[in-house]
Amino acid sequence: MSNASATSAKTSRQWLIGLTLLAVLFLLLWWFWPSAPQSQQTGRGRFGDMGPTPVRVAEVRQADFAIELKALGTVTAYNTVNVRSRVDGELVKVLFTEGQQVKAGDLLAVIDPRSYEVALQQAQGALQENQAQLKNAELDLSRYEGLYAEDSIAKQTLDTQRALVNQYRGSIKSNQADVATAKLNLDFTQIRAPISGRLGLRQLDVGNLVSSGDTTPLVVITQTDPISVIFTIPEGDLPAVLKRVRNDVTLQVEAWDRGERLKLADGVLESLDNQIDTTTGTVKLKARFENAEQMLFPNQFVNVRLRVETREAATIIPSSSLQFGNRGTFVYVVDGENKVSIRLVNAAASNGEDTLVEEGVQPGERLVLEGSDRLRDGAEVEVIDPSQAEQPTPNAAPDSSKRAGSPRTDA
Repeated sequence: MSNASATSAKTSRQWLIGLTLLAVLFLLLWWFWPSAPQSQQTGRGRFGDMGPTPVRVAEVRQADFAIELKALGTVTAYNTVNVRSRVDGELVKVLFTEGQQVKAGDLLAVIDPRSYEVALQQAQGALQENQAQLKNAELDLSRYEGLYAEDSIAKQTLDTQRALVNQYRGSIKSNQADVATAKLNLDFTQIRAPISGRLGLRQLDVGNLVSSGDTTPLVVITQTDPISVIFTIPEGDLPAVLKRVRNDVTLQVEAWDRGERLKLADGVLESLDNQIDTTTGTVKLKARFENAEQMLFPNQFVNVRLRVETREAATIIPSSSLQFGNRGTFVYVVDGENKVSIRLVNAAASNGEDTLVEEGVQPGERLVLEGSDRLRDGAEVEVIDPSQAEQPTPNAAPDSSKRAGSPRTDA
């Protein structure tokens, strides 16, 4: 009895499994059957994309193309001066504002001048005294020469008077030097800008005693107009630069911010270093910028673009269309029948967005931008209009196609 029950239970399970498989088969047939008409029309099956591959394309164009070398650079002032006092004394006036632009000779600060005015008066007094003594000695010398001519005095007396006159003349020269030194020290009590440029932050306040030996400057001036940018390029790029520099070609240089979103200034290449750094394999270059808008600051890091050459009427393709394979760089070209062919190209230079090609394609030909991962040589494609592709698609319920019995389509 137990064997019969086991056999009956086993048979029931087999029937249940069979009915389940049959139900699954009917559901699959119901799911895929409605998509057959559209699949036949479009050539796309449920389990594979056998029809045209949707792609976006762009045309090869012809325009001027600037070949540029990119590098990181540091803004460097042509002149930087630490303004210090050249005499000792109390700082009584500060006549500048931090960060302002000044010209060479502008008065920045004043040291107490009273002691130097007194020293000047003393030097002038000593000079005047010796001038009077010299004048008297010269009159005596004139008399002695007349007496000596009459043989009334000894020659020794005449020689002594001449020596005294020369002594006074030497003293006057020394007094004149003392007067000039006193005037110079008095002038040094007025601290003036030695160069034109931008002032930094003030380091000393009014009332402090300053000295010519102080290591702390009153303020720092940096020349910012014009200003230079020092950058490096690999030694492999050096021949292209040297070729144009030796032909007296002025190379244009652009300075951009760190994110390369804002161009800060335009300049020209000014000079090259005389040797290559063996550690890095690079060479230093210096560019000159007028910096009229004061967008460049000393020690600022910038992105540099050195324009080596401008190709006129060059063949340009979008960089996104360029592919890389075992045989080199290539593109997918779309013909008039919307079929693609592989075309090897020789890419010469790129600026990130566009690429200059020297051979392989012609202006006006269409190149695949997106969708190339599923392409093969000779494959058929469907060109998508970018304006239609950007339109938002309405949201639909996930199971609405099932309930309506409409087929799914795969892009």
